Amino acid sequence: MEPKNTIFLVLLLSTILQSSSATPNPSELVRFIVTSCQTTRYPLLCVHTLSAYATMIRHKNDQDLAQIALTISLSRARSVAIFVAKLTKETPSFKRREYLAIKDCIEVLGNSVDRLGQSVKELGRAGHAVAGEDFMWKMSNVQTWVSAALTDETTCLDGFSGRAMEGKVKKLIRLKVVHVAQVTSNALALVNHFAEKRSAKIP
Repeated sequence: MEPKNTIFLVLLLSTILQSSSATPNPSELVRFIVTSCQTTRYPLLCVHTLSAYATMIRHKNDQDLAQIALTISLSRARSVAIFVAKLTKETPSFKRREYLAIKDCIEVLGNSVDRLGQSVKELGRAGHAVAGEDFMWKMSNVQTWVSAALTDETTCLDGFSGRAMEGKVKKLIRLKVVHVAQVTSNALALVNHFAEKRSAKIP
């Protein structure tokens, strides 16, 4: 990340945390979150997303960061899935191709929600794993499921490709799904970061 961007993220998060007197050692938490978010593809979004839950992150705890990021991803994926499902009921005059694309999108977003839900639980279990092999197995499951969830989210948009699908519906769905995909991408990066650091400590 460019130095200017890093400075901006530090200032942004510092301002947010200074408004919360309940946050212990805000300067250290700022550095931890900003540094961790530099491993993601969308660091600014990462900082915005995690800052609201800063007080839930223990001191330099990579698992907390990954767990919160995954939980946020699950919540937002579920919200988007509900939003897309409502479109079919509130807007009955879809073209056939739009309707089929939305139907497919609902299905893959449902799969994404299921996989993210599994991942949140498995990551929690991985944090309590004592044996190195058990930890690696559980983290492999999490990484596989989150990666598949991200694929599901981007697959949703495939059905809206082409000029024939241009319009308000595509713009609405694309805006929300792209955001969720970016949040999920960041969560995956933080999961990978946690797995890498924890694995390095396993004898």
